[in-house]
Parts: sequence; structure tokens; C-alpha cells
Amino acid sequence: MLYIEAAQKAEQLRKELKYHSDLYYNQDNPEIDDFTYDKMMRELEEIEAEFPELITSDSPTQRVGGQAGEKFSQVVHTVPMASLHDSFSFDELRDFDRKVRETVSSPLYVVEPKFDGLSVSVEYTNGVLSRASTRGDGVTGEDVTDNILTIKSLPHRLKNAPPYLEVRGEVYMSFESFEKLTRQQEEREEKTFKNPRNAAAGSLRQKDSKITAQRMLDIFVFNIQQVEGISLNSHKESLDYLKSLGLPVSFHNRFDNIDDVINAIRQIGDNRGTYPFAIDGAVVKVDDFAMREELGSTAKFPRWAEAYKYPPEEKTTTLLSVEINVGRTGVLTPVGNFEPVLLAGTTVSRATLHNSDFISEKGICVGDRVLIRKAGEIIPEVLSVVEHAENAQPFEFPSVCPSCGSPVTRYEGEAAIRCTNTDCPAQLMRHLIHFVSRDAMDIDGLGPAVLEQLVVAELVKSPADLYRLSAADILTLDKKKEKSAQNLISALEKSKQNELYRLVFALGIPHIGLKAAQLLCQRFLTIDDVMSASADEISEIEGYGSIMAESVVNYFSLDSTKALIAELKELGLTMKPSEQKSEGGVFQGKTFVLTGTLPSLSRKEASKLIEDNGGKTSSSVSKKTDFVLAGESAGSKLTKAQSLGITVITEEELISMIN
Repeated sequence: MLYIEAAQKAEQLRKELKYHSDLYYNQDNPEIDDFTYDKMMRELEEIEAEFPELITSDSPTQRVGGQAGEKFSQVVHTVPMASLHDSFSFDELRDFDRKVRETVSSPLYVVEPKFDGLSVSVEYTNGVLSRASTRGDGVTGEDVTDNILTIKSLPHRLKNAPPYLEVRGEVYMSFESFEKLTRQQEEREEKTFKNPRNAAAGSLRQKDSKITAQRMLDIFVFNIQQVEGISLNSHKESLDYLKSLGLPVSFHNRFDNIDDVINAIRQIGDNRGTYPFAIDGAVVKVDDFAMREELGSTAKFPRWAEAYKYPPEEKTTTLLSVEINVGRTGVLTPVGNFEPVLLAGTTVSRATLHNSDFISEKGICVGDRVLIRKAGEIIPEVLSVVEHAENAQPFEFPSVCPSCGSPVTRYEGEAAIRCTNTDCPAQLMRHLIHFVSRDAMDIDGLGPAVLEQLVVAELVKSPADLYRLSAADILTLDKKKEKSAQNLISALEKSKQNELYRLVFALGIPHIGLKAAQLLCQRFLTIDDVMSASADEISEIEGYGSIMAESVVNYFSLDSTKALIAELKELGLTMKPSEQKSEGGVFQGKTFVLTGTLPSLSRKEASKLIEDNGGKTSSSVSKKTDFVLAGESAGSKLTKAQSLGITVITEEELISMIN
């Protein structure tokens, strides 16, 4: 590769890796799988090895991908939490063994599974769990002690413990817990986590530890970072010691040659589908601590350990049929039924086909042989058609709703096809679950099980019927006693005082999420104002487009919507106006995007400062952005701002502008 070509490629890879690293580590919302990311990282490493002058201090090859967030107080790790170098072939593992043996003689290796979770440090002082923190950037992490304490498998107290012990572990979510969580999210038509790793990371970073506790997280401990009062000589010895203290330690084996190591890794790979948790590889570590000292580390990786990454598993199967599910907002979602196939350890027979555009683009026909895989080792997805069935005909969407027989429609600019009947039975349960959810009307005690009983008993046929319930009605349900019935009625009464934006969000208007509902109700103060607003008026709201505006107008023009709002008013919902933003100020009409860690202000404090002075904040950079407020470790947002020529300012410049 020529130098100029290498420089251009390295710069491109750095930008892409930083972008995907931010999504993975900091936003828990990756767009690509781990294997693709690791391959990009390897390509950059190879370029930098060939042209060392292209290495930059901020290159992803020189630092751990994550950074400490702003929701939690920061913790500086006394012992850095380094990442591992990856191998993608057994030849690379043999090369690792060769390099080790060039420095030390007759090493023993410990082989362990590589968990696909979130790396954490847990500290015990005199046997009591005193602090827990995320890895962050390897040097600075986030204090997540309250959330770690919700993990039932991790002891809060250790018997016969040393004066001080710091261990490193991996927080994960089991397949069973992940599937339960995604089912709940789908029922509420919320955005689902893409895989157990992201679900674990998102759950551990909740400000409310009660939410974390509901997510049923688990942990494996795999390393001692620091210990006082005891001397240990090897990794195997340290794992046995941790197990004796009652800490959850994963399975591991020790070998004296690389061939046995490779066989063990093959065996772990062959069995990974039988584990109740996700793994994405196996880890090889030199056992002897004195040898580790001799081998040392690079700026980013220890030379005494190597991670082997398994490629995603893909298989072909036959598409037997397509069924249509109807969601809360009336969206018709096609689901493919396949000839069962064993994939990543579980039998796969169903997968979403997303929408009619997806089916058309892939050219999917019933009877086709298709290539499927599990995204993030858990969610089945169709990659492509391998072979069309004889006389195959493309699947055609129904012209009427399969649940109620009403006509279906497709709004301009949308991929979704929807049922036009707001009273469609298939929509009712999902609509009610969303209506009572935490960010909507927040009615405590009305979970899916209770709602299902109310619907089956025909006590509730619309959201308005919830406010017609009496304690006597609740007592007719299974396992409901007088106190819980009265608590539920009290929660319903309390919800009548909610601000208007909560109701607007609860209504489940297509394209209108929580933030959009808040913006709408800050512009139009009453429900009557919202209902009479035109699409042009709504489009003037910052963050709204024509599709969102038309969706609001279409929804409130329906007779069924008007009747529901009238009922809710009559039943006593106050629909209080939302709190108004400050008018005027030096930032009036200006939009800011915040990125990175500021020297003294938290992101929340900086946002409030901007809004108090008339400005607005947005989560994404666009041509409408006026300023990007950037701090340390600013990521892809800063890169995009620079490419668009948007003014980038520091915290000091922000304060100066206000003064």
C-alpha cells in the first residue's frame, strides 16, 4: 500500500471506529456487530504497524474505546483496566505463543470464556462491598455501586476476606432475562435493545437502581486487580481464592501447550450455544504472575494475554410462510416462519421481516432458501435470499387488517403500513400498556397481566375506561385484594393531574415520542390548541418535520380521537399546561449540541444554562445547529460539526457569550 493511500485509509478507519466506539461504549446502541468492528480495528493496526508515523495519540488503537459518562460520579482506577489484543485465527494464537516463549520459558496458560457484557471493578473493604465502577476509558470510570448491589449473585459481604480486595468482572444479562425484557419492550412498542450486552450496559447505567434491579443482571469475576494481606503467585491460584470467598467465578482450564489451548477454545466455541449467557470469544492468559511482569504490556494491551474472537454464525433455511402482526399504533409487521434450524445454540424458526420495503429489496418469496444469522448472538435476522423457490411469487401485503378487517394505509414517506381502525382489537392491549407506562401516564400497578385481565373481563375497551374503574371492579380480578385495589384507584386518580405532554405521549401518535410530545405541548398550551393546530404551525417547532406534523394533524382529525379526548375531560383529567421555556436571552433562536466532558459543568447544567438564556439543545448535529459545545473526549458529533463548518465553542467561551 502506498503511503498516501495508507494515510487516507487510516484517517477513514479512525473516524469510523470512533463513531462506532461511541455508539457501543457510551450510547449502548451499536450499528454494527463486534466482529465487523474488530476487523476494522485490525485493519487500522496493520496500517499503523507498516507506517508507524501515521499513529496518532487519539487513535482507537492507542486507547480503550469507552469514556466515563456524566450521569454518575467518576472513579479513577488505581490499576488501569486494560483491554485485550484480539486474534481471529488459530495461526495468530500460535504467533502469540511464540512471542511469549521468546521471553519466558515453559509458560502455563489459563483459558476462559470471553463474556459479552460490561467490564466493572468491584471493591471490598474489610469484607464489605464498598464501591463498584465501570471501566470507562480504562483509567476513569463511573461509580455504579447502588446498581451493582442489585445483582443477587454478587455477595455484599465476604467471609474470611482480606483487608482490601479489588476484583474485575463482567456484568451480563442472561438470554432468559434479555428475552423477557425485549418482550416487555415490544409489548409497549418501545425501542428494544439489540443484544444482551447492550441491555446489560443500559441497565447498569440507570440512575434509578430499582430499574436495574428489575433487569435481573448477573456477573462473573475473572481477575484480582489489587489485594492486601495475602500473597498469590498465579492466575489459577487467584481464581480458586476468589471462589473460596464466595465470588462467582466462571469455568476455566490450565494447559502447558498451545495445541491444547486451541482445542479448548474450539470446544468452548462448539458449546457456546448451550450457555445461558452470550460469549463472543475465549481468553488465553499466562498463568504465572512473575512471568506476566517479565512480559509487560504495550500502551493498550498486556503482552501476557490474548482474546480469540468467534465469527458470527450464519445458516440457510427455507421460508415456510409469512404472518402479519398488528402493533399498538396499527403498524402491520411481517414475521417469517422458517424451517427450524440450530443457530448460535438455539433453534430458530421465526424472525421479523420488518416491512414491505425490506421484503421488496431482498426479493423475498415464500418457499425461498434464505441466509439467516443472529444479530448480537440473539436476534434472528434475514441477510439475503440464497435461492428462489420454483415459480416463486413475491409476498404481497394484505389490503385489510388481519385482525379487524378494516382498510390499511401507508402514509407518504413511511415504510410502515397501518390499520386505519383505532378500535382494532389487536391494538388495544399494546395501546393500554403504552398508555399506563412510566413515561406516559405512569399508573403504578397496571402491568400487562392486570390489563389483560381487565380486557378479558370486558371492563376496559379504551384508555378512558381505566378512569371508570372502581375498587369493586379491581377486586373481581385474580389475586387482587382490597389494599392493592385501593392503591390502583389512587394511582389512577393521581395520574389525572399529569401534565398535558404525558397524555399526548400516552395517546401513541405515530412518530411522536416523549421529547416530541414535550415540544408540542410547550408550543401549544392546551389540548384544544394542539387539536386545532395546523401542519404548517406544528412544522415550525424545532425538531419537527412535515411527516411528524402531518401525523399529529391526522391523529387529532379522527372522530375516535375527538371522542376519546372529550371522555377524558369529562372523567376529570386536568391536562395541565407544560412548563414554559424562557423567552428572550442571548441565545434566543440558537440551537446547541453538547459533546464530550466539560471542565466544570455537567451536561445537564450546561443545557439548563443554555435554555435559561433562550437557547435550545439537540442530541444530533445538523445544518440547523448553530453551536457545538465540546469538552474533553468529544466524539463523532465534533467530527460532524467540523465537516459541516459549524462553530465549535468551549465551556469558557459559552460563559463569555452569556456574560
